Amino acid sequence: MNHFEKDVQSKRNDFNDSVVGFVVPFIFFTLIMVIATVVDVAGGF
Repeated sequence: MNHFEKDVQSKRNDFNDSVVGFVVPFIFFTLIMVIATVVDVAGGF
């Protein structure tokens, strides 16, 4: 067995970090798209 596996630096679940890594940029780019759509629609009037 690899001796590094016995003393890991972080004991957190990787799934949580994966979810945050996907959701946060998704919300960020969705927010940018919503703002751009609002500006586009408001500019048409």
